[in-house]
Amino acid sequence: MSTKAYYPISEIGAGKPGFSKTRSIIEAAFYGNNVVKVNTLKEAYELAKNSPGTIVTDMPVYRAEEIGLERDAKVLLFNDGAVTGRYADARRIKGEPGVDAAKLDKVIMDAIYKTRWNTMYHVECYIGLDPEFMAKAHLLIPEGEENIMYNWMLNFQYMSDRYVEMYKNSKPIGDGKEPDIYIFSNPQWVPTDSPDVDYSCLSDPLTLCYFDTDQNCAAILGMKYFGEHKKGTLTMAWAMANRNGYASCHGGQKEYILADGSKYVASVYGLSGSGKSTLTHAKHGGKYEIKVLHDDAFIINTDTCASVALEPTYFDKTADYPTGCPDNQYLLTAQNCSATLDEDGKLQLVTEDIRNGNGRAIKSKLWSPNRVDKIDAPVNAIFWIMKDPTIPPVVKLKGAALASVMGATLATKTSTAERVAAGTDMNALRIVPYANPFRTYPLVNDYEKFKKLVEEKNVDCYIVNTGDFMGAKVKPADTLGILETIVEGKAKFEQWGPFSDIEIMNDWSGKTGDFTPNLADKAYTEALKNAMQNRVDAVEGFATKKEGYDKLPDEALAALKKIVDEAASL
Repeated sequence: MSTKAYYPISEIGAGKPGFSKTRSIIEAAFYGNNVVKVNTLKEAYELAKNSPGTIVTDMPVYRAEEIGLERDAKVLLFNDGAVTGRYADARRIKGEPGVDAAKLDKVIMDAIYKTRWNTMYHVECYIGLDPEFMAKAHLLIPEGEENIMYNWMLNFQYMSDRYVEMYKNSKPIGDGKEPDIYIFSNPQWVPTDSPDVDYSCLSDPLTLCYFDTDQNCAAILGMKYFGEHKKGTLTMAWAMANRNGYASCHGGQKEYILADGSKYVASVYGLSGSGKSTLTHAKHGGKYEIKVLHDDAFIINTDTCASVALEPTYFDKTADYPTGCPDNQYLLTAQNCSATLDEDGKLQLVTEDIRNGNGRAIKSKLWSPNRVDKIDAPVNAIFWIMKDPTIPPVVKLKGAALASVMGATLATKTSTAERVAAGTDMNALRIVPYANPFRTYPLVNDYEKFKKLVEEKNVDCYIVNTGDFMGAKVKPADTLGILETIVEGKAKFEQWGPFSDIEIMNDWSGKTGDFTPNLADKAYTEALKNAMQNRVDAVEGFATKKEGYDKLPDEALAALKKIVDEAASL
């Protein structure tokens, strides 16, 4: 088995793998006499369909029997209320400086106790879709939250005969010492006054996502948005992968098979709305045979450079697919959308963001006919997707330290997939290391993994700007053309001005305008220098914030300072 579910008596006890205080609180809840095991996707569908508030549309699930449902299954819609995005401030990571585990453990101990009056559902799934990496995950959630439960089973891999057999033959992770993932959730949780529980450890007294990723367990309290459960689960899978020699990737990966039979594997990294899904699934007009690994979650073996997908389905923004769009036949469920009756009286989804921003749907694996669960060919290139107006549509980075630290200082704009404080400037640039706000381990771990890929495995590294370049919009045709030019080996890069470690390409297939940087324009060069200085400031901040938990090696800072110095010479 890939993760450990059963323990010899001699391996049970304090200080042994799988027996931290937090995990002991969470796992015990799964064995209560108020717990009902839901074993199949069909059972979960029926429970979700009949859950109060569920909207059962007249949209059939496409080829439902192939994904474990009855033939007449319909797309289910459920709306969460006012919260329609992830809430980063609720996250607490055990082991990080400033995180009071003793207080948090009491919060979840009390929260679990209060669910004794609830019927609780226990469901299981697999994370990781190849025998090289498969983890078993468990979710415990109260009656009334059947839609979250059903969505969770759809988003990850339910226990079909094929994957049960695959799991039996899968490689043990971490020499067999990694325990199963356990997640306790109560979306309706609210704190109640108690002399024994101190809620001052929460930034928001009404919500908590608490992770003990070293022991593969978490508690999600007061969070109704399904994305919290999806990304919370991935948080632990990524942490497990990181511990065991993989680069954990919040991005997309695809393999191009060229006319001569050669292969080119490209990985793209960006937040929701950056274009990573568009780039991952683009078919390029049929110029190449394409194989898609995933557009959101995968891992790269830093020794073999092979890659494994963590999820079968896609959690997409519905606004990208208006009502009537042919792609909507692949929807399985929807969240935070409206519904209406068509001319035949059939209940249809309203997929555009009219009700609220960030309407979402789980889309079937069948949507991508060229989908694979593993790419054995080694990754060739990393593309950091940024929306930084000072960076041209594409640049190539020389040197492993610069390549990795640019990922660590990936600059982008806030996504509508996130719940943010009132007044937040959605257009302001912010830095999200490796486009992964779900990391639960020191940043240097990701830095070293990506540096190794560039330095030892000869992986090329690029930045692509999918926003605008000094007022000129970079269109999808530009970004796709850039990828095609690179993949086909036709890219002509040359040193960019005074920057000794950055190269630029000024011509590509399908170019839509003039994006030549004017290095004689003082306004531009000052903006560029400031953007790079912001990255220097960020890395210096990593060394001091959270007691230096995310400090990067000196070489990372030096690589950025070199660029600032070179920009100052303009």
